[in-house]
Amino acid sequence: CIRDSHPVAYRPAEECRKKILGNDPITGKPLLQEIVQALTEPLTAEDLKIELIKRPRERVLKLDTPDNLQRLFLENGWTMNLPIILPTEERVAAMLKGTSHKPDEKVGEMQPSSPHEKWSYTVEKVAVNAVMAGAKPEYFPVILAIASTGATSLFTSTNSFTAMVCVNGPIRNEIGMNSGIGAFGPFNQANASIGCAWTLISKNLGNGGAPGQKYMGSQGQGHNYNNLCFAEREEALPSGWLPFHVQKGFKPEESVVSVFDGWSWSNIGGFELNKSNTIKRFFTYQTQCCGQTIVVDPLVADLLYKEGFKTKEQLTQWLRENVMFPQEEYWGQMPGFFGEIHSKELEQAKAGVEPYASWLKLPEGAVIPVPRKVNVNIMVAGGGTNPYWQGGTLRYIRSASVDQWR
Repeated sequence: CIRDSHPVAYRPAEECRKKILGNDPITGKPLLQEIVQALTEPLTAEDLKIELIKRPRERVLKLDTPDNLQRLFLENGWTMNLPIILPTEERVAAMLKGTSHKPDEKVGEMQPSSPHEKWSYTVEKVAVNAVMAGAKPEYFPVILAIASTGATSLFTSTNSFTAMVCVNGPIRNEIGMNSGIGAFGPFNQANASIGCAWTLISKNLGNGGAPGQKYMGSQGQGHNYNNLCFAEREEALPSGWLPFHVQKGFKPEESVVSVFDGWSWSNIGGFELNKSNTIKRFFTYQTQCCGQTIVVDPLVADLLYKEGFKTKEQLTQWLRENVMFPQEEYWGQMPGFFGEIHSKELEQAKAGVEPYASWLKLPEGAVIPVPRKVNVNIMVAGGGTNPYWQGGTLRYIRSASVDQWR
């Protein structure tokens, strides 16, 4: 894409239509004509050739000095542009002792987005990246479980996506993950290296590439260094609040990873009582592009419990009924989102039909009394030093068993 033709996001429909009906800025030919031609012309002999895309890469590199190997990995884009633990055969073999699965067993497939090719990978290839991230062998089943989901941490949207992984079950304590003070910070080897391994897997095994090729996030996302990797603080859950993996159908004694991604993530200072006003306001004015997720401090969980939310599900249901639409979003100032849903109501509003006519006259920022029906994922982590919480438009993708990869 070049500057005068992209982006199309947040641009008026008339402007986008003008570009579609105009000329290709590279060839100078009518754009629609080129599209029709590409879809209808017979395939050439070259097009009909079926060839596998080759990804030649030696299993073992030639012996060299540590400095030269670090430079080789860096120049080939196999790192996060930081020094790595060099994956020697001895270190990879040690990592493989963290699982009972064979080195050549297929773990999964991954792609940066649906138009791109899926790459598959084995236990050994995942082990190489786990070594590079600084993980210990006892962390390896967690990393394999993340890899088995096939979810990339480097989703190639022009929106600079955030990714997150939550770990539940006994494995949290077995490997010493942090779910308390600084759970999202750089203070715990398991949290840090597991999250970093996910990014390296996404780059090296999941067809993730250099900016402008396979990664298109306009500004990028610092979270992707270790991808908001944390453990839920199950011990601090109020009575009746289920751990996240149990909500997804797993047993309490099972160890599980759950992965998420989406547009944005915010740290919210302070918490107000009176039926969780802060959380309600956040999701009222937060664009609902992907999903809704919050991680609350144990203090916030306790306050919510005292307000009458005896389960996570009760809080989710209350938010579904009480998070409303901002005026400008209800009427579709974001084409392709909620405007199309409420186009019939807009016609009625312009015709003077109530209550739509009055809603249309509300000032920008006013709230339309129509529930958004948000479905918020709720987890608990933090040290209980302040009633803060974090949240954003992260969608839940899927969960995977860690025990399966022991």
